[in-house]
Amino acid sequence: MADMMDMEGTNGRRVLLCVSGCIAAYKACEVLRGLQKAGCDVKVVLTEAACEFVGPTTFEALSGHEVAVDLFDYGPSAIPHIQLSDWADLILVCPATANVVAKASQGIADDCLTSTLLAATSPILFAPAMNVRMWQNAATRANVETLEARGIVFVMPASGRLACGDIGEGKLAEVETIVDRALSMLDATQSLAGRHVLVTAGPTHEPVDPVRFLANASSGKMGFEIARAARRSGAHVTLVCGPVSLPDPCGVDVIHVTTAAEMLEASSEAFQSCDAAVLAAAVADYTPTNPSDHKLKKRDEALDSIPLTRTKDILATLSKTKGERVVIGFAAETNDLVENAREKLTTKGCDLIIANDVSREDSTFGSDTDAVTIVSTDGAEELPTLSKREVAERIVEMVSKMIAAKGDATC
Repeated sequence: MADMMDMEGTNGRRVLLCVSGCIAAYKACEVLRGLQKAGCDVKVVLTEAACEFVGPTTFEALSGHEVAVDLFDYGPSAIPHIQLSDWADLILVCPATANVVAKASQGIADDCLTSTLLAATSPILFAPAMNVRMWQNAATRANVETLEARGIVFVMPASGRLACGDIGEGKLAEVETIVDRALSMLDATQSLAGRHVLVTAGPTHEPVDPVRFLANASSGKMGFEIARAARRSGAHVTLVCGPVSLPDPCGVDVIHVTTAAEMLEASSEAFQSCDAAVLAAAVADYTPTNPSDHKLKKRDEALDSIPLTRTKDILATLSKTKGERVVIGFAAETNDLVENAREKLTTKGCDLIIANDVSREDSTFGSDTDAVTIVSTDGAEELPTLSKREVAERIVEMVSKMIAAKGDATC
């Protein structure tokens, strides 16, 4: 069966809705309608298990397109997983069962849906739904982390009463939340196309001797999320990161460094071809003046004091040469958040400071959330506590708008 209609009136945004088998499959119909109301053209892929909950006829009537279930029985194409993955601007897996999450994380392609995911080059959004014990299982958590490290975005499940009667996390997120996230990804997909963005992340380690160093507790999570968000927005991203225990983001040029001096050198070189820099790394302010070339023994040598030398300021250095380019810095503070951030904005010469109160449990080094305040010459905007991913998306959105505004000002 050929497509039943051309979806006149769409704005050119094409979403491939992939539905897997669980009771929440009926909500995928509402998600489809929400996307259509926003002007999206939607095609649907179902697993065989999904057909047990909502049949292809329903989705065909709603979408106006033939639904793909089997790799060998899809009228519009003999190779549906390739044709559909090429067609989509965004792939939305909703609901995503534990089984589909596991298969995607391992690259298993044993049906039309998982084969399409493996062939995809467009952004992918997962909206999981499953029993709370399945969601909290270590295997599922590891699979989610693997997919996130590859740049796949998740609308995390909500807490509440589940279809089985259990109470807890695993309930499909609200339809409006899923649709909004999908639309934000579609809108952001090409906002930085053709742009080069530099991101720094993590701590630096300043050697005292071959086995000891001065450092801080930065995990690098914020910078990595910014790099992923910029990449999803179409940018060429260079990530300069200090020692972290995070997997490299997919599609990002990663330069691993150890010391502040190495980070400055790598960042300065990359910045020459960049349109923007977001400097999220927690760079050491001081480094040992005379690091030992051998391990210092406490029985032989006193360590009453370690002479320190100021490191060269990366944010100030890049800001001095930025011209019309965008430079954003971070301020990790434990008191007088806005005042300290305003002072840093003035002294460093950058465009914005993202101020973070690291004394808070929901906003400290290594946390999965941040409560930041965006400080500019126009004032300070305090954001609510958000996931680092959401903070990163806000920052990348600002970068895109600032690049566009500076470009307009020079025309």
